[in-house]
Amino acid sequence: MIIVTGATGKLGRRIVERLLTRLPAEQVGISVRDPEKAKEFADRGVRVRRGSFTDAAGLAHAFEGASQVLIVSVDRMGDECVRQHRLAIDGAVAAGARRILYTSQMGARHDSRFQACRDHAATEDALRASGVPFTSLRNGFYAASALQFAAHGIESGEIVLPADGPVTWTTHADLADAAAAVLADEGRFDGPTPPLTAAQALTFDDIAGIAGDITGRTVTRTTAPDAEFREQLMGQGAPAETADQLLGIFAAARAGEFSAVDPTLAALIGREPLSMSSVLHEQLSSDNGGR
Repeated sequence: MIIVTGATGKLGRRIVERLLTRLPAEQVGISVRDPEKAKEFADRGVRVRRGSFTDAAGLAHAFEGASQVLIVSVDRMGDECVRQHRLAIDGAVAAGARRILYTSQMGARHDSRFQACRDHAATEDALRASGVPFTSLRNGFYAASALQFAAHGIESGEIVLPADGPVTWTTHADLADAAAAVLADEGRFDGPTPPLTAAQALTFDDIAGIAGDITGRTVTRTTAPDAEFREQLMGQGAPAETADQLLGIFAAARAGEFSAVDPTLAALIGREPLSMSSVLHEQLSSDNGGR
């Protein structure tokens, strides 16, 4: 029995879908905060149980009988994030799982300029201390994040963001394929994987150029001072802590923390990962189709 947490989220749902192409449904279980949102999986024979990273008793039930547990990292940062991950790790250990897998991130280091990467490093420490074999999937930075940062600028013709550096933007779909492949081939990696990345590291200057080629319009890239960008975020309602965390992404990119290009993802999924050009083509075609 392979248990996947967060199976109604953007990454977790895709991982379960890909697992079901490799394994019988009765060998797959999911742990979710709201089982009603996972009804489609239950209807296909997947074991669905309520589990929250803040409820040890609930996790014990959700993880019961697990041979492997995939902990999909929570969508938050800081001490609370690491506490929740530790509770999930403890739950997997208590359930007797042979292996724990975790969705980490490339650049996971204690001295990273991005809080989430520091959280991933702390979680990997907890995995090492658990005494159970583990695999930490060092996922590339989500391409969806690049789209969120750049969408307004592509529409207006001017991408205004802080100074950045090259990032290997990688899709949820490709990372889900990789996670399913690793789960189905237990023990393929011990400890952190190599960076699971797309084939190119791109800056927002590059993204502006690609968007311009696709749309046939001029899309320029303007650098906003960090302080100005922070004030803008706070003016839009973001708490100061959140604004600082988002700025950390750009600081880490400038330091080259997300620039590695590695062939491991392509080897795992058996094809070249989706490019940012393909992602932008799909996004912009969808946007135009909705008008």
